Amino acid sequence: MRKIISILALFVCISVNAQDKPKTQIVEAACGQCQFGMKGKAGCDLAVRIGDKSYFVDGTDIHKHGDAHAADGFCSAVRKAEVVGEVKNDRFVVTEFKLLPVAAVDPHAGHQH
Repeated sequence: MRKIISILALFVCISVNAQDKPKTQIVEAACGQCQFGMKGKAGCDLAVRIGDKSYFVDGTDIHKHGDAHAADGFCSAVRKAEVVGEVKNDRFVVTEFKLLPVAAVDPHAGHQH
């Protein structure tokens, strides 16, 4: 009987660890209305684009990541973000959101001096 309980406990532990965990991915992030042309809500709301589909975000807010109307803000530019989360009910529910730095632009790229 003890062996059966031990084997059952081991099986339960393995099953719990084998469940799908949301993976980290790099997505495009911006204002859904200003940059992705999303409808259905007034104002400015954070959204992510995964592949060719855009989703409004739950779990963080557009104003928690700097001035949305700055030159590099979500209403003015599409940015890259490292996220962990999943799509639920046609929304992206984020558990981790890290805005990646804007890539430096070389002012001399494309021409020679």
